[in-house]
Amino acid sequence: MTTAERQRSAQELIRPQLPAELTQRGECPFDPASGLTELSGQGRIHRIEHNGEIVWLVTGHEEARAVLADPRMSSDRVNSPRARKLISPELHAEMFPPERRAGSFIFMDAPEHTRYRRLLTGQFTVRRMRDLTPRIHEIVTAQLDAMIEKGPPADLVQDFALPVPSLVICELLGVDYGDRDEFQRRTAKLLSLGTTIDEQIKVNTDLRLFMRGLVREKQRDPGDDLLSGLVRDTDLDENELTGIANLLLIAGHETTANMLALGTFALLEHPEEFTKLREHPELVENAVEELLRYLSIISMGVSRHAKEDVTIGAATIREGETVVVSVPAVNRDETQYDDPHALRVDRPRGHHVAFGHGIHQCLGQQLARVEMAVGFTELLRRLPTLQLAVPAGEVPLRTDMSIYGVHKLPVTW
Repeated sequence: MTTAERQRSAQELIRPQLPAELTQRGECPFDPASGLTELSGQGRIHRIEHNGEIVWLVTGHEEARAVLADPRMSSDRVNSPRARKLISPELHAEMFPPERRAGSFIFMDAPEHTRYRRLLTGQFTVRRMRDLTPRIHEIVTAQLDAMIEKGPPADLVQDFALPVPSLVICELLGVDYGDRDEFQRRTAKLLSLGTTIDEQIKVNTDLRLFMRGLVREKQRDPGDDLLSGLVRDTDLDENELTGIANLLLIAGHETTANMLALGTFALLEHPEEFTKLREHPELVENAVEELLRYLSIISMGVSRHAKEDVTIGAATIREGETVVVSVPAVNRDETQYDDPHALRVDRPRGHHVAFGHGIHQCLGQQLARVEMAVGFTELLRRLPTLQLAVPAGEVPLRTDMSIYGVHKLPVTW
């Protein structure tokens, strides 16, 4: 590839591209793109032609679950026909060397995926995550104590939403929290839609070097953390351990941090719901599920490709074709949810796809639920007069990132 080609956005090559009207959020920062909402009213699965590519876009709830549960739909985007078509063999080898792919099980199919998933499932059970609740409560309390002592105004992202899940996942994995600036900065670069191919290769290399060093520390002197357990109790090699640890570290703080910040923003912009949750903290588990559904921060969708011809609903997807499950649209499906565009913290819990579905459903979803439940409960209890410190229109949105949220959330009380 030429130098100019290497300066292209890495996300353009990795993720299927859709028209802007289907991906760019509208005036309300919590709603899907207006074009996406309009398209959802016209059907449940749609054949989209854009920039010479054909993508099947799924907006119906039932169809989304069918795609995500079908073993004929591959998660291996590295070796997808699309990737092989758009990326030269030389660049493909540089972007996805075998040592980088090792352990990255979310981009694998069975039986390769099954092996890794089985090793980790026991570490993230509902019971084990609930056992962590007292420690998560301590972390949340300490962050709120520090923020309150410093006084308003505060940036809820830097002072609360980002530190809480970062501290939790660091303790769980055995990562030194003093290294947080390093992995948070590199994670942000990795998730930016503007990161070039060259930049992504460098960031991935740096993250692997960072985590390989930690893996070697655990091999020399294991502790009682999750990573030490994998070192001690499995036959995973160094590359696999490095890949798994990187995946858990990135996923373990980035998504929950954005849900805590964007969720607080949404509650502040819906004062009746804010008050309802503050006065009835027993609703917090319902509120967490509702915020996950309503906000759908995986706004770029979840992609698959067909390993053979597959019929989903009224559509026949040909072998090699790309399918994107639009999480924001699916979670607003009017056939699945009553008044889906409304935020209601007391909505009965339903089957949203914010954590995915099928064998690739989010491994750490129970941990995220506990962090959000404790975080929202204590935030509203400790700061009942919490409010935005700037007009809502001035809150910087993460429209430039593959995971949606806010870059900052200035608040006062």
